[in-house]
Amino acid sequence: MAQKPSIPKGTRDFSPVEMARRNYIFDTIREVFHLFGFKQIETPSMENLSTLMGKYGEEGDKLLFKILNSGDYLRGVDRSLLEGEASGKLTSQLSEKGLRYDLTVPFARYVVQHRADLQFPFKRFQIQPVWRADRPQKGRYREFYQCDADIVGSDSLINEVELLQLIDEVFSRLKINIAIKLNNRKVLAGIAELIGAPEKIVDITVAIDKIDKIGIENVNAELRERGLDEAAIESLQPILAIDGTLEERLAKLDEILASSETGKKGVEELRYVVNETMKLGLNAELDLDVSLARGLNYYTGTIIEVKAKDVQIGSITGGGRYDNLTGVFGLPGVSGVGISFGADRIYDVLNALDLYPENASAATTVIFTNFGEQETIASMKVIKQLRANGITAEIYPDCSKMKKQMAYANALAIPFVAIIGETELAENKVTLKDMTSGEQETLDIEGLVNRLKQ
Repeated sequence: MAQKPSIPKGTRDFSPVEMARRNYIFDTIREVFHLFGFKQIETPSMENLSTLMGKYGEEGDKLLFKILNSGDYLRGVDRSLLEGEASGKLTSQLSEKGLRYDLTVPFARYVVQHRADLQFPFKRFQIQPVWRADRPQKGRYREFYQCDADIVGSDSLINEVELLQLIDEVFSRLKINIAIKLNNRKVLAGIAELIGAPEKIVDITVAIDKIDKIGIENVNAELRERGLDEAAIESLQPILAIDGTLEERLAKLDEILASSETGKKGVEELRYVVNETMKLGLNAELDLDVSLARGLNYYTGTIIEVKAKDVQIGSITGGGRYDNLTGVFGLPGVSGVGISFGADRIYDVLNALDLYPENASAATTVIFTNFGEQETIASMKVIKQLRANGITAEIYPDCSKMKKQMAYANALAIPFVAIIGETELAENKVTLKDMTSGEQETLDIEGLVNRLKQ
């Protein structure tokens, strides 16, 4: 029996229509990246595990896809590990490489490796797939695209303001209503100091980052599991429950963290980013969320997360400031800030809201019918002229019944059908049929070009 074809859970195939829609997203984001002065790079799909491990926290490390060493991958392995339960040690001996988890760590590696060739501050963007060994669910995939923009080599908070403007521009063009949530890692560090658990900063951030998903009670239970005492957990509750306007919450946070220099610095940075952004204006809703941590160890300053307001789905963009990421690769003191658009979730949002423009799926503007050898040669000469004028055109390859050729054009939603029959051939003209209105007109080649350019 033939094997039934399938794909791994958490991955997807995309049809031509779906790819046209995805390219609309990628093209929109790419245009805005260029508009803001970012330059494109690419990095390999696989990285050395030594590059990836330890950069995403304990939970992130578990989600790395490891690649078995090629050839005899058991050669040199400690055989005693095969029968024991030390799977972590065994994995490190079987795998030297892994699929990239995000684009930020590979970018940090790239900056260090190519620093002699770069001009700082360096503004790069990258649009490539990433992989995570996560449990697939709605809006969460094992293979998905990220569209990243980062600025390294500058401490200025103007970069954060610029990135918020960039986010706003992208989603304005895509017509998605969004809320941008901000926090600052220094604020989180200040909170950890305030409740008497500075050494538990990672445990605290990993737990409270899940409030939206599992609720405050489950977060508190996880904090207990991570070793926080009841007094510390109790002290955390009013901080997570801060309310009021954005400015009122910043003022309350400033007051709460008055005894923490680190925390006060975080509030100061947040206030600058908020104030300068609001001076420039923003279509999106801007908000403060002190529970926002994004769970990644490398953020050191501003933290950014974007949610779609009209669809229930996870974050569709996120990012933040990382002051020490390149340090682990031998280049300390280089500050960076970046954002990542989740193209797959944006795709799901646009599908849910039916926000694609009418022409997003139209790959071909006009298709020529096929009535025989002479007509085909004439049609292909016209098609060459149309393509030279930037008009997408093709010919039906077989000399079939007209009904079949028209049905093909309809099935692919091609807006125009061009006909060169015996009469058109003699007059060096083309009959053009509008497939929406059903109207037909006979044009010379120049007229055809002008009509289709409209």
